[in-house]
Amino acid sequence: MPITVWGLAVAQALLMSGNILLVSISALVGQELAVHLALITLPIAFQFLGLIIATLPAAHLMQKLGRKTGFVLGNLVGLLGTWVALQGLIASSLTVFSLGTFLIGIAIGVGQQYRFAALEACAVALHSRAISMVMAGGVLAAIIGPNLAILSQDWHAASPYAGAFYGLFGLYLVALLLIVLLPLPKPSILHVQTEIRSYRALFRQPLLLAAVASGMIGYGVMVLIMTATPLAMNHHQHDFNATAHVIQWHVLGMFVPSFFTGSLIRRFTTRRVILWGCAALLLSVAVNLSGQGFWHYWLGLLLLGVGWNFTFIGATHLLTFSYLPAEKAKVQGINEFLVFTAAALGSLFAGQGLVLLGWAWLNLFAIPWILLVAMLIWRLKEQTPSIAISEQP
Repeated sequence: MPITVWGLAVAQALLMSGNILLVSISALVGQELAVHLALITLPIAFQFLGLIIATLPAAHLMQKLGRKTGFVLGNLVGLLGTWVALQGLIASSLTVFSLGTFLIGIAIGVGQQYRFAALEACAVALHSRAISMVMAGGVLAAIIGPNLAILSQDWHAASPYAGAFYGLFGLYLVALLLIVLLPLPKPSILHVQTEIRSYRALFRQPLLLAAVASGMIGYGVMVLIMTATPLAMNHHQHDFNATAHVIQWHVLGMFVPSFFTGSLIRRFTTRRVILWGCAALLLSVAVNLSGQGFWHYWLGLLLLGVGWNFTFIGATHLLTFSYLPAEKAKVQGINEFLVFTAAALGSLFAGQGLVLLGWAWLNLFAIPWILLVAMLIWRLKEQTPSIAISEQP
């Protein structure tokens, strides 16, 4: 595997550490600072809002200026976001803290292009493995993020959560230096006469529709349940350390499978791996409905992570069969925009949905969406038989 892919995996880990840290503490910060229940998950919603806003511009910017320029700009915004979020915690201002998470969200949105940059750095036969390798960087993030939240509680007197952002600033600084040193693909040169299809024509492809739906719903369901979990655990008298460990194992479930997801795709096809992901998501819901003890949350969130991994990596790989080289930025950009819009809606609905519906109904709400993905992917068996052939080494 090229050194660029390994470097992108490390950069992904550093960037995702910030995402996981925010998941561990943002809902609790919102609960502490919000004046209304509906605003509890506002910081996470702002994080995803920043991510959404960044997706389309990031894809097109990198096509014109190159991956390195785009990733450097993204990391600089992330550094600014950590400082702003810290000021919000010190001032006990939910608005300022949410502005900081918004800027961090922009950085995370730019960083979502790491997996696409990895595709450009290796041969087609290695694509599924390259995607998996970059996503596997999240394993390191699963260790750094929650532990940083726990260990840094006494770093700043103003807030038990403020110290984590000093560490986060350092992580983003290391990521910035890594990107500067890493050999990344040059900007693509497109021929003027190349025809680029409209969004309507692109989405007439059942394959693209299934890939985007898999990414959207897999990510949206994961964020919905994951964001609600710290609040549900707090309601059932679980302490912060227990919550942080549940989130940590959830993130391990999200990223540890990445070491072999690419091999599974090559052996069993993308379609089957996504269907396994849907099954894992349904099992997660079943466990969550069976009780509110620590081990229920632990196993439910672990299965939720595995289900996300299979649906998200599978969707990313499936997406690569749906566009021509000239359409790359357009399709990748709209995919990221739609996927993270679904994630933002999940995060925004999580707090209020938990209060209005309760933990059980919140989980039941996810079932029909998971079944919709399974149906769209299942239909590809007859409509796109070439998928399995295309994935052979």
